[in-house]
Formats: sequence, C-alpha cells, structure tokens
Amino acid sequence: MTMLRLAAATAALTFATGVAVAETWDMPTPYPDSTFHTVNIKHFAEDVKAATKGKLEIKVHSAGSLFKHPEIKNAVRGGQVPIGEFFISLLDNENAVFGVDAVPFLATDYAAAKKLWAAARPATEKLFDQQGISILFAVPWPPQGLYTKRAINSMDDLKGLKFRANNPAGTRLAELAGMVPTQIEVPDIPQAFATGRVDAMITSPSTGAESKSWDYLSHYYHTQAWVPKNVIVVNKRAFQRLDKDTQNAVQDAAKKAEERGWTMSMAETDAKLKILRDNKMSVNDPNAALKTGLEAIGEKMTAEWLKRAGAEGEAIVKAYRK
Repeated sequence: MTMLRLAAATAALTFATGVAVAETWDMPTPYPDSTFHTVNIKHFAEDVKAATKGKLEIKVHSAGSLFKHPEIKNAVRGGQVPIGEFFISLLDNENAVFGVDAVPFLATDYAAAKKLWAAARPATEKLFDQQGISILFAVPWPPQGLYTKRAINSMDDLKGLKFRANNPAGTRLAELAGMVPTQIEVPDIPQAFATGRVDAMITSPSTGAESKSWDYLSHYYHTQAWVPKNVIVVNKRAFQRLDKDTQNAVQDAAKKAEERGWTMSMAETDAKLKILRDNKMSVNDPNAALKTGLEAIGEKMTAEWLKRAGAEGEAIVKAYRK
C-alpha cells in the first residue's frame, strides 16, 4: 500500500510540476474533415505528436461532433476540453473587438486581412487572457463576394433586391445599400433563390461552389468584402501543465499551421473561383462605380463599429491604417 501511495504521489507531483507525461487532448472543431481548416488542424495535430514523440496527442473531433460550434469557446474556457477552434466573429456580441474582421470593406484582400489581424491580435489576446484562454493560431476563410441574378454596375442596381443576410452586419449592409434583408441559412440558399425569396447574397467562393450557385445565379463579383477568420485557442491552465519542451513544440506547430493555413485559404479561393467560372458564372471584380459605393458603406459601418468598440477599436484601426 505504501508503494502504491508513493507512486500516486509521484504521478501527482509530475502532473503538477509540468514534467513530461503522455496525454491526449480532445479538440472540437465545427467543420467537416474535407474543409481546408480541418485538414490544416489535423496536420497541426500530427506535427505536435511527431515533435513531442507522442508525449502529447491531439484528437480532432470534427463537424461539431463533440461540441456544437457556439459551445466550443466556453468548453475551452471552462476546461471541458483543452483546445478548440471557432469562428471568431461569432463573439462580436460579447465584445466588438472580436468582430473586427467581419466589418465590411475594412480589409478587402489577404494582405490587408493579415495586417488587420496583426493590429487586432494584442487586444484579442488580452480579452481571451481574461477568460483563461490563449490564442495558438488563426486562419482566414476566402474573401466574401457578391452573388446576384443579374449584372450589377452601380449601387442603384442593388436597390430593392432581396438580400440574404445571416448576421447583424449583413442586415445593416443591406439597409445601407437599399436592399431588403432576409434571413436564410446556408442549407436553404438554393431553394431561397429558386423560389424568389432572395435575389443576392455576399458569401465566399467556397459556399457558392458547394451550393452550386450557378444553378440559380448568374453573376459573382469578387468584392472581397471581408476576410473572416477561425481561431484556435488553448486553455491556459492545460497549456501551463505541459513541460517546457512540449509547450515549445505546440507553439512551433501552431506557427507553421497559421502560415500553412493562410496559404491553403488563398489556394481555396483560386480553386473555388475556377469552379464558378467552369460552370459558366460571370466572375468579375466590381467596376469603379460599384467599388466606390461599397467602400462608402464600409466607411460608415467602420464608424459604427468604432462606436461599439471604443478605445480598443480606435487603437486597432489606427494601427491597421498606419
């Protein structure tokens, strides 16, 4: 019995002091295995296992199979799981800083999105730190573009269109453009267009390709309205329990995953735009008049976001525009 107690005490001490112990981390993610985000995360998990020689194994639970998307952040925060992935702007109603990458026409290409993330990351990390969470890496979705049933050459052409809006920002954009916002979820997009419930939407080339938008739409404008991101976070206590070598291995793998993920996102954009073109959709950049009009809406929505975000938001935008 004495030996058993000694062994138990040694194990407890080892765990408490952060000396290497083999363990498995369950990681919930929202998207299916085929999504490039999930592919990248599985690569990250393999890198961690290899670098730690099996001391830490990350088991990826994709497609919301362990926790549903809106539950993942709080599951990590509460220690139900040590690590997880979620769409960061889902937290906009918690703090406007979390929604900066979804402000329309603030950052309208990958270079601008990377600069915006560099400006926003310190404030974002501070907010997460207060909740016992640390950021490991973040990866963007393809930029959001405008899909319509007909050619759009100016802001006047948008007026009166029924617009698919799936969040408050989309609703506000529609109102400012003179469109009529209508709530439509992704699985219902084809039927909504086919039945005339909506005439236009802003979403990524990925969603357009996966929903076969060419069956019910004719035009895609590569407006790059915003470049939203997923973030991968870790519970601070769980991370601190790892020995230093394992911590370094996780951070090194995270850095590689972020770089790889941005490259994968750009490749995803090109591949999905090609699919749209191959299926005879008209794929173009917005002309000067349309671009100017959309940018004016972006300036107004940025000003509105700044009012909600306060001093932290002002600092982010100032650093971004420097």
